[in-house]
Amino acid sequence: MNKFSVVLGSDHAGFEMKEQIREHLLSQGFSVQDMGCKGTESCDYPDFALAVGEKIRSGECQRGILICGTGVGMAIAVNKVPGVRAANVFDPAIAALAREHNDANVVTLGSRFIDLEKAKEIVEKFMTTDFAGDRHAKRVNKIIEIEKRFCS
Repeated sequence: MNKFSVVLGSDHAGFEMKEQIREHLLSQGFSVQDMGCKGTESCDYPDFALAVGEKIRSGECQRGILICGTGVGMAIAVNKVPGVRAANVFDPAIAALAREHNDANVVTLGSRFIDLEKAKEIVEKFMTTDFAGDRHAKRVNKIIEIEKRFCS
């Protein structure tokens, strides 16, 4: 498995799952940066989505994982960062397709809707699946062009 740099973030609802995912990734030899949050006290998910998105945009980290109650808020927020392609995922097969077809570089998880074992399976697929390129590259390039049009 290619070991690259991964950045994590969560809000209070995703904190416990983030901590477990971080330990899981470290045990597999990944370089992990944790952008917070640091506990279960209520906090604002866009702050952590932005921090993770900036690490992806800069190229410092190649993949990101964000966790909140549903994964939806994190996906919406981080997808505002140019260069980020985040997918809110509830199934390992979708995680693989998000990488293979869409070259997703961030996965968002909903801690209130998936258990830790399912989250680990999703992360595993997300980390081990490569972008297929070919016909999918043309489509991803169209997404990048849309982004350029609105993020000048």
